[in-house]
Amino acid sequence: MGDSARLRYTTRVKGIVLAGGSGSRLYPLTKITNKHLLPIYDKPMVYYPIQTLVGAGITDIMLVTGGRNSGDFLRLLGNGKEFGLKHLNYTYQEGEGGIADALALAEHFADGDQICVILGDNLIESNIRAAVDEFKKQERGARIFLKEVSDAQRFGVAELDGKRIVGIDEKPNRPKSNYAVTGIYLYDATVFDKCRELKPSHRGELEITDVNNDYIREGTMTFAMLDGWWTDAGTFDSLLRAANLVAAPHTHEHQREHGRDHASVTD
Repeated sequence: MGDSARLRYTTRVKGIVLAGGSGSRLYPLTKITNKHLLPIYDKPMVYYPIQTLVGAGITDIMLVTGGRNSGDFLRLLGNGKEFGLKHLNYTYQEGEGGIADALALAEHFADGDQICVILGDNLIESNIRAAVDEFKKQERGARIFLKEVSDAQRFGVAELDGKRIVGIDEKPNRPKSNYAVTGIYLYDATVFDKCRELKPSHRGELEITDVNNDYIREGTMTFAMLDGWWTDAGTFDSLLRAANLVAAPHTHEHQREHGRDHASVTD
């Protein structure tokens, strides 16, 4: 691994939102825009992962994007004032080398600090601040968030032995558990050394599952169970599901108000 002098554990965790990729599974919606700029109910998709980081107390954030529409993120987000941020960092991924390739672009930004990485199409209901605070106390290694699902074969799946992760299988035909690895990852500074050592998968990409399995092999991977709902939004079905999940509380409130208004009219 890299020079131990580069490892610096502080109470500071930086955030990285990965918002590149072509969004081919959402074509033709993505023909003229980046997937992460599509609407989820009343906000662009990329708002939600940024809000997740800010809700966890993370305010030093970098957005990794790519493709022809990268400038639209700057026009939309600016310096992050809408999220209570004073500054928002950006970097550009050329081509499509996978999640780990995109993450590697943020090494200079991370500068030896612990990081929280979130995929730009992942939405969650709950706040992850407690898990992030726990990770700050972790001497080294990584932490991932797991969620029990009914269709585990669609995701990276964690194999558990009690309170220990023994491996992660990417989209297995026969999952060894129902615990999907969500798109939120906490890493120490050695993650970038691990990214450099990766070999491309059969898809020709550097896979984040291989990074996570490196941490598991060295015995430094921990996990937290994610409360509330979780979804990605990378397909037509999951895009609709994400919008419905976000809209539900607003819809119920509207129905209650509408019901009261209707009652007052008919009384």
